[in-house]
Amino acid sequence: MLLYRYSLGSGLLLVLSLAIARAIATKVVINNTIALPIAKRFNFTGSATILQHDQARARSLRARALARGTGILPVPSPEVSSVPAENQLVQYTVIVKMGSPPTEYELIVDIGSSNTWVGAGDAYMQKPSTRATHNEMALEYGNGAAMAGVEIADTVMLGVEPGLSILGQFFGSASRSAGFDGVDGILGLGPTDLTVGTLNPDSTVVIPTVTDNLFAQAAIASEIVSISFEPTTSKETINGELTFGGTDTSKFIGQMIFAPITSTSPSSQFFGIQQSVRYAETDTLLKGNPGIFDTGTTLLLLATDALDLYVSSTGAVFDDTTGLYRINPTQFAHLQSMFFTINGITFEFTANAQIWPRNLNSLIGGSSSFVYLIVADIGTRSGSGMDFINGMTFMERFYTVFDTGNNRVGIANTPFTTATTN
Repeated sequence: MLLYRYSLGSGLLLVLSLAIARAIATKVVINNTIALPIAKRFNFTGSATILQHDQARARSLRARALARGTGILPVPSPEVSSVPAENQLVQYTVIVKMGSPPTEYELIVDIGSSNTWVGAGDAYMQKPSTRATHNEMALEYGNGAAMAGVEIADTVMLGVEPGLSILGQFFGSASRSAGFDGVDGILGLGPTDLTVGTLNPDSTVVIPTVTDNLFAQAAIASEIVSISFEPTTSKETINGELTFGGTDTSKFIGQMIFAPITSTSPSSQFFGIQQSVRYAETDTLLKGNPGIFDTGTTLLLLATDALDLYVSSTGAVFDDTTGLYRINPTQFAHLQSMFFTINGITFEFTANAQIWPRNLNSLIGGSSSFVYLIVADIGTRSGSGMDFINGMTFMERFYTVFDTGNNRVGIANTPFTTATTN
């Protein structure tokens, strides 16, 4: 039996501010929604490639979901693994204020996990408003990234004072962490059930997310998080927006298509859908397979057999230095679009969308003589229950809506769907 934990207070307001370099952004309220900018930066301080990070995360997501599916909940360990951890290479961060009086923390936006925690950089500064619990919290994210600490409750305010606040939001205060240099922790916005098994001794408790509490406290009209990103060729930039409670119609064009959350595990435990994928007009790569959207994954990952077909069609070769497939400029001139069919509607993923920004090739150890593809191997063959991950390079071309209340995901084209900035 799962137990649900609720935060204190009702009828409270909440503001979210997202920015880079700890800049505070001004909130925009649109028809009972809260829309705020989101920032992207690169953190290439380790030796791992983007592909290694993404594959490790995929393994971790799958393993944790399958463990929950057995009904045997893991008991969190208070120790952080001694395995060397690599920092997340591409980060999307927000500024969150916690406690009263508030202290600012820079957190990674993550729809593939649901626990919010701080303490990776600056230790959490307890205030008179802080309330202790009897629980330890432990989380693993793959590639050695992890945290261990305790669960606490406190006021969370996101934005410029007086702001909108949640009283009694439960989150983790890390005493040990690995793999999160340069940030303070994570803002978990995934499905709430992903928090099960992260506490000890209350391993069956479900911890409401910030989105849950925004809705419960009547700050937003719907239990929805929408994400607008755009492709960027800069190392650090504000290049997107989160909207809580609905959608920002100025950020997408055409019809919004919704698809139900897939019933196939382990994708069903995340924001997972069924999706068909083809290269050009004729080469089918996946046909109605399950997979997920994930802001913590950078690349577009496909099942190994689907990726093999894509590589054969494009003539790409694997580049050992970058960990990505590469083509030459002549091949790029002939690269065809990919097409993604979601709930009967097809979306085009252009040739330019399939490549790493060429003026950032040096960041990944690449050469200006090649074009590097962001389509990569998930590490397992189709039939695993998670045959693709639509990561951030995919989401930068579309507007995405994560509707927890109606158990569905929405997608629409944007002015950047056909952009040629890469």
